[in-house]
Amino acid sequence: MRLCLVRHGETAWNAEQRMQGWTDIPLNAQGERQARALAAALRGQAFDAIVASPLQRALHTAQAVAAGRTASAVEQDARLRERHHGDLQGLTRGEIAAAAPAIHEALQARRPGYQPPGGESVEAFAARVHAAMQALRHRFHGGTVLAVAHGGVLDIAYRLATDADLHSPRQHALPNAAINWLRATPAGWAVEAWGQDDHLSHALDDSG
Repeated sequence: MRLCLVRHGETAWNAEQRMQGWTDIPLNAQGERQARALAAALRGQAFDAIVASPLQRALHTAQAVAAGRTASAVEQDARLRERHHGDLQGLTRGEIAAAAPAIHEALQARRPGYQPPGGESVEAFAARVHAAMQALRHRFHGGTVLAVAHGGVLDIAYRLATDADLHSPRQHALPNAAINWLRATPAGWAVEAWGQDDHLSHALDDSG
């Protein structure tokens, strides 16, 4: 089974480097352009299913790809939502550092077991992303699936596929609307391609 993973198009909060989490922020004008460019780039690629996070920035990006296809419905899977950042949602890293230095330090350090106030730990987040990926793997054995989600989801997927530590600093890019390919293997997941963005004129990396 092959899995095409895509981070949603840009939002105003991406541009402002605000933590979105479960806040349902729409695509901005740039994000809408990116979604259309993504659809054009994937026009010749057949998918057995298109799934997305129910948050509108991901769902609308997926719907742009699905438009005009024979099977155009986009499935929604809540397990593909971004990490829940609780009380930190809507804030920038700088604002968190100024208001709550200890919380900022814990976030920067990716401290094992740390749970933002009202939010979700990295371990709990990784477990639900893994569950979503495994469910797709079993449902679409031998098939090809597009999943549109969020920077945090793609980060976890990459770490699962490369056996990278959940708590180490990120070394891989997560641009808006870039194309990433994973392949299911008997041992788990493998990265086929990552960060393909030739179809984009501009894309922001995930600020986390």
